[in-house]
Amino acid sequence: MMFWYNHDVSGWGWFAMSSGMILFWALVITVAVLLFRTLNRPQEHTHTPATPSAEDILRERLARGEIDEDDYQRRLNALHAGPLTKP
Repeated sequence: MMFWYNHDVSGWGWFAMSSGMILFWALVITVAVLLFRTLNRPQEHTHTPATPSAEDILRERLARGEIDEDDYQRRLNALHAGPLTKP
């Protein structure tokens, strides 16, 4: 039974144990907060391509030569004018 007695921890030992416990709990709390924030973040779908706008499609058609510049301007003005209304 002599092993369990007379092995006092010095001041540095208490400091090291206290520092270790503080660092351990700081690490556990940090991991928990980061995990919580990651799980509650809205999902971003980066693998789906963005849908091109009507102006982008017009620009591509002009670049491919499917429409001429006058047709491009006419269609672009129609896009900016808004939806057509029937009388």
